[in-house]
Amino acid sequence: QVHLQESGGGAVQAGGSLKLSCVASRHDDREQCMAWFRQAPGKEREAVAMIHRNNNIDYADSVEGRFTISKDNAKNTLYLQMNALGPEDTGMYYCAQATRSWWSPTGPRCYVVANKYAYWGRGTQVTVSS
Repeated sequence: QVHLQESGGGAVQAGGSLKLSCVASRHDDREQCMAWFRQAPGKEREAVAMIHRNNNIDYADSVEGRFTISKDNAKNTLYLQMNALGPEDTGMYYCAQATRSWWSPTGPRCYVVANKYAYWGRGTQVTVSS
């Protein structure tokens, strides 16, 4: 079992920045992917950014160029730097870990669907006002 704990959420005005962190309780050799998902009220949980253990990274189109995912393996910590935030970025942000990935022509990639992820944090709220 791996426990994930997010932090760093808050309330900011449009155009502002936040940096989220997610600390894992332990290193898991089975880990293939770490990801950030978000869920707005009344909407489904969506993948925002994903990083494979070989450092292949993917972003949702809506955050490409504004968000940056990274991880510090020595600290078992995943980050999400969010810049140029807008009201559409409001939601609960979750950290997730998967023990599976899939092969693309460019190498292993992470799934974008939530049910492929085995471990989840409880989330951290991000609220962006216009």
